Amino acid sequence: MELSGYSAVKTTRIVEAVLFASETPLTTAEIARASGEITAADVESAIDELRQEYEQEERAFQIYPLGDGYQILTRPEYAAYLERLDSVTRTVRLSRAALETLAIIAFRQPVGRLEIEEVRGVSVAGVLRNLQERGLIEVVERAEGLGRPLLYGTTRKFLDHFGLRSLEDLPRPEDLQISLRAEE
Repeated sequence: MELSGYSAVKTTRIVEAVLFASETPLTTAEIARASGEITAADVESAIDELRQEYEQEERAFQIYPLGDGYQILTRPEYAAYLERLDSVTRTVRLSRAALETLAIIAFRQPVGRLEIEEVRGVSVAGVLRNLQERGLIEVVERAEGLGRPLLYGTTRKFLDHFGLRSLEDLPRPEDLQISLRAEE
């Protein structure tokens, strides 16, 4: 089978090489641009083929959809082995305060600092600054009203960090409340 002038094997290996070398998720268009000879549809086909290949061969890694792109990541069941190595980049863990603040922003965005503080019951200025520095949230607009306060929303990096393709992948608030009641 030929794909846009390349053999399917060569296309698959180009896609694999590009994904392997990237530290961030890439869209199909970005991957296709690396060659200039293959299309986004060719990339999708190659990704499907690689995912099947990795699954059949029981590889320690897989291609995961993140945000609006794809990335090769180690399978979760191997995380414990990687945590023992100093040379492996670790995902920075977020504090409980940061996770609570992120959840409020994700579900209510765009949302201002005062509304977040009202929900959490504590000052969040430092947490907001930390989340902005990490690139997980950003100022998306200013509210109307006195002082035109900043309103925050989540970023693509937020989606990537939590393995989401879009905000629609978040649980629905009504489902979340049911699961919280079940824990009580």
